[in-house]
Amino acid sequence: MVAVMCSHTRPRSARTGRTGRPRSVEADAAILEATRAALVELGWSKLTMGDVATRAGVAKTTLYRRWTNKNELVVDAVAVLFDELELPDRGSLVADVEGVVLQFAALLARPEARTALMAVVAESTCDDALRVRIRSAIVDRQKRLVVQGRERAQARGELPYEEDPGAAARNTDLIFDVVAGAVVHRALVSAEPVDDEWARRFTLLLVSGIGSLQN
Repeated sequence: MVAVMCSHTRPRSARTGRTGRPRSVEADAAILEATRAALVELGWSKLTMGDVATRAGVAKTTLYRRWTNKNELVVDAVAVLFDELELPDRGSLVADVEGVVLQFAALLARPEARTALMAVVAESTCDDALRVRIRSAIVDRQKRLVVQGRERAQARGELPYEEDPGAAARNTDLIFDVVAGAVVHRALVSAEPVDDEWARRFTLLLVSGIGSLQN
């Protein structure tokens, strides 16, 4: 499990001792885009590294220099989509949360994001290493939005500062779980719209709860 986490945070050439030309940002982007397109068209079970290489116009060996297997490749293909999320500065905690909820829902509405996320989550139920990689590459990285939102709200005087780092980390985890869980369930499980009205009502419920966490 530790090796899986390290494989995401360290370039593969550094880990294996290989030398050669530096990685191409353009090639990586093409590979990840091809992976998402293949998932939409073929599904998880039929997706192969060879198919992705053909779609991306690269040699299959190029893929294996970057990703050990399909699991790693698909998680990274999903992760870059979630890295597009940003916390908007709309002047208040409520408005900021509404903005990121709607942005998250819009991302999940994209076929490539929806299909890829559902595929890796389903596969991770029987693959502990994949679950660890999802947590490190997607979940932990996106907790930055909660941290940024709370720091911004504290600077505005909307939330008190927290003196206990441990409590702050636990609260960050809980807030992330509530937001991600609610939006994913609404959009992907219930298949109901995450519109302005739902985002407003959900945000009011969430923010009232966040206030109680500080006490």
